[in-house]
Amino acid sequence: MKKGIILYQSKYGATKKYADWLKEITAFDLVPTPKARLYDIKQFQTIVLCGGIYASGIAGITFLKKHFNDLNDKRIAVFCVGASPYDEKAFRELKTHNFKNNLSKIPLFYGRGAWDESRMTLKDRTLCKLLQKALAKRDPATYEPWMTACMSASGQVCDWTDREYLIPLLNYLKE
Repeated sequence: MKKGIILYQSKYGATKKYADWLKEITAFDLVPTPKARLYDIKQFQTIVLCGGIYASGIAGITFLKKHFNDLNDKRIAVFCVGASPYDEKAFRELKTHNFKNNLSKIPLFYGRGAWDESRMTLKDRTLCKLLQKALAKRDPATYEPWMTACMSASGQVCDWTDREYLIPLLNYLKE
């Protein structure tokens, strides 16, 4: 049986960057989730899914949901990537929303990604602008951390990716 594989789904590149760093550190195989085939994945002891966060969903999580019964004897972890700084409340809500039933025992890790409106699709850019417009009507003193980050990133190009975010996941993989 092979040691490990990293499945990833990246829309704008930050998640791919983390997946590449993880591959470099672990020497695990690396496969984009849309190209992953259950037969091939079952040959690995450890599966790490790296997925970007979009509208409170984790890209690629549907692969685990669909195939969990066939993979439940594997060591599975998920590393999600978002534009907001880490916030415990938001992280718990993200896990509750995405890790129902059998997936609830899978450990979830977080890394901060990037923000570049010029690289976003028209749909994503429009949704972000609508969200920022709605937030602008609120008192900034009532903002949650993700709201502050959303407002401060507007019109900026930001890259918060950092290998340090991988440390908790790497420690888990060493156990």
